[in-house]
Amino acid sequence: MIHNVSDTAKWVAFYRAMETDRPDAIFKDPFARTLAGPEGEAIVSELPRGHAMAWALIIRTAVFDEMILASIHARGATRVLNLAAGLDARPWRLTGLPPTLEWIDVDLPAMLEYKTHTLHDVRPVCQYRALPADLTSASDRAALFAELSGTSPSPTLVVTEGLLIYLSEEQVGMLATDLHAQPSLQWWLLDIASPRLLKYMDKYWGRALRAGRAPFRFAPEAGTAFFEPFGWREVEFRGASDEARRLKREMRGAWLWRLLARLSPAEQREQYRRMTGFVLLGRR
Repeated sequence: MIHNVSDTAKWVAFYRAMETDRPDAIFKDPFARTLAGPEGEAIVSELPRGHAMAWALIIRTAVFDEMILASIHARGATRVLNLAAGLDARPWRLTGLPPTLEWIDVDLPAMLEYKTHTLHDVRPVCQYRALPADLTSASDRAALFAELSGTSPSPTLVVTEGLLIYLSEEQVGMLATDLHAQPSLQWWLLDIASPRLLKYMDKYWGRALRAGRAPFRFAPEAGTAFFEPFGWREVEFRGASDEARRLKREMRGAWLWRLLARLSPAEQREQYRRMTGFVLLGRR
């Protein structure tokens, strides 16, 4: 099962492998099954509703692919800073990345070593490097940003896929402050959950995640407005339920949620749409 927060990367990688195996896959990750290993498959099999909830993280992967490529090709990002990169294989699998793009993965040393060793025979499609850091450590963050500030001031997209939910509001606020202090960091792509969704997920996975010292924590009542005091504003929001319907990966019974939403006041419909989603932030 889950023994620490790094194990969640193998969990998510196995979901990518599940989608890749489908004949109608909405993305292909040929490295996911190897990266997930038997541990990833075991986590999905042992978690309550482990297979049934795959749609949510599969949708997140597909939408992040789209939003990353749009940030590069339409907004002009020339560098991606992927914080808590886990077993994300985009620098190897996402063929739409320009070969001149600089992609920097940041994660714990053991995680980066495992991924780069596993993929050592595969050539990245862009300019790739890995920087070890514990993002919960203020000194590690300071060292990381000091190193980045010594490089060319490339317009940079920060990606925190699946990271923030494991942090406290205080930790997210400190990270947001540190990111905003770097002028080259122009955009920030993240996923966000509401308090209502956090309670739902805790019902099924809370015990297992707490036992593995990886509890879900961050679900701000203010939604994306949480980031405004730290210098960030919402540029784009994509609701997970809307994206799941568009990509034909809805959860079982989604039709009933849509019916209930249509019968609800406009304010409640918007709350449902924003229960969880994928957000591009820009500097204020």
